[in-house]
Amino acid sequence: MKPPAALAGYDAAHVGFSVANRVATILLNRPEKKNPLTFESYAELVEIFRTAAGDESVRAFVVTGAGENFSSGGDVFEIIGPLLEKDTKGLLAFTTMTGNLVKAMRSCPQPIIAAIDGICAGAGSILAMASDIRIGTARAKIAFLFNRVGLAGCDMGACAVLPRIVGQGRAAELLFTGRNLSGDEAERWGFLNRLCDPAALLADATALAGTLARGPTFATGMTKRMLEMEWAMSVPDAIEAEAIAQALTMTTADFRRAYEAFAAKQKPLFEGD
Repeated sequence: MKPPAALAGYDAAHVGFSVANRVATILLNRPEKKNPLTFESYAELVEIFRTAAGDESVRAFVVTGAGENFSSGGDVFEIIGPLLEKDTKGLLAFTTMTGNLVKAMRSCPQPIIAAIDGICAGAGSILAMASDIRIGTARAKIAFLFNRVGLAGCDMGACAVLPRIVGQGRAAELLFTGRNLSGDEAERWGFLNRLCDPAALLADATALAGTLARGPTFATGMTKRMLEMEWAMSVPDAIEAEAIAQALTMTTADFRRAYEAFAAKQKPLFEGD
């Protein structure tokens, strides 16, 4: 697949994709099958998020599913069946590619908001997990169901990332059992930032993404980078790294704009530089 040169105007072939007001919306768009992923949609999502790393036309993402579901995960007949015919080399190529999607999501500077309704299972739950903020509905059903299909729960970074969201014990329960996590429980556990009415879910997620897109996006990207990097740092190293990161952010025009707006008793208009 040839990667897009820029995301504004990009014509996606395997997922819905649109950009408005510097917010890109990715729509998992196979509602008749609860929006499963295919080899092609995996690859396209990797390219989108990799391109985002160098594309200032997009300042925030919303990821959601068509109909009343987020995603049922890998398509049983288009992914799971063919995997049974692959040798170890082919299987490793696939699992490396799926892991690359999480890497691309975590390394792009734009914040990613997942809007989750209905079924959010398997690779769908990983997409939600890899997002920066998750908004859902009470009827959401989130399942890291790999164990239920004879696979290990250590898929696409789940054993590294999920405990940092919900805690080690809760992550172990979800990954060992593959059980459904309801929207209400997911909100209590901190997996979902908040619950919305289903009819307002996408609008709420888009509004939040718009707020972030109008913010000081260099500073937001730096915050996302440090949230990622500091997982593997000691506290003293993290404090030192944050001193450097904050000093760099103080050189931006947005920092000066914020000061000048405050002095003039106005609201700052950030430009991302």
